[in-house]
Amino acid sequence: MQKVAVIGAGKMGAMHAKAYAAMPNAELVAICDPRLDAAEELARTNSTRSFERIEQALREVDPTVVDICTPTPTHIDYIKTAAAAGKHICCEKPLARSISQAMEAARLCEEAGVTLFVAHVLRWFPEYRRLRDLIAGGVIGETVEVRTTRCGKARPGVDHWFSNLQMSGGVVLDLMIHEFDWLRSCYGSVRRVYGKGLYNSHIPDIDYALVTLKFDSGVIAHVEGSWARPSGFVTSVEVAGTEGLLHFRNTESKALTIERKHKGGECSEDITPPNMAVVDPYNQELEHFIGCLDAGITPDVTPEDAIEAVRICEAALRSITTGEPVTLA
Repeated sequence: MQKVAVIGAGKMGAMHAKAYAAMPNAELVAICDPRLDAAEELARTNSTRSFERIEQALREVDPTVVDICTPTPTHIDYIKTAAAAGKHICCEKPLARSISQAMEAARLCEEAGVTLFVAHVLRWFPEYRRLRDLIAGGVIGETVEVRTTRCGKARPGVDHWFSNLQMSGGVVLDLMIHEFDWLRSCYGSVRRVYGKGLYNSHIPDIDYALVTLKFDSGVIAHVEGSWARPSGFVTSVEVAGTEGLLHFRNTESKALTIERKHKGGECSEDITPPNMAVVDPYNQELEHFIGCLDAGITPDVTPEDAIEAVRICEAALRSITTGEPVTLA
């Protein structure tokens, strides 16, 4: 039985706490937040204890796992504290605000002998899992190019920290990192990054970026992210291959389709996963993490995966700032 302390009583902390509270092989033993009233409210909802500081929870309830759901710039300090105490760690994406902090986090966990799992939840969304399986299975031949979008409205966060792009990294680190990690899981290493966007435009509560990735495999991906939608959340993926096209859009009734080339023309087929509307990907990723701890195996998202996702984000922001492409070593 893994004993879990969740740090952060905001939206993601509440989702993670609910998931752990429902697991048969986990016990939610603490909610920690400097805003003690928020910690107390979430703790009451989940019938557990509340703390203002993680150090208090470590002393009094001795968790085996610390789950970090706090603003990005705070991740590294919480990871230092948890790793030094010998606790396994789940950290919300992104792992850190900078590549140097991400590498330090991974090093500290390795030296402490604890598992570091970064919650890149897109890998557990059924439509994206189905897409990845179809790509790997070669149903559209070899991938040539990919286009993705992830668009919503800006979230305020505690003290409006999302609006401070130097803290949050804007849409690149908040939204587009989902696609960067998922695309790496499909196509491997990224060679070059080129981006355009509003990162340095200082427009209140609006950000936008369009980033092109060139993979070592030759695949080209165009990744779009936006905080400019007044309402609603739109995601889409289009994968063009030598033998056909995969298309997903979350607002369409036939959300996932495949178009295949034939000698007599083309045909389109609805291949939307039947369980798409009922699967909770947040529950599934955390069940995977706890299951890996119980089994003593490495989770599907490794520290190296999380580091590379931050590396791509950092390169994208540098490209947006300088106007030049960035080649990754």
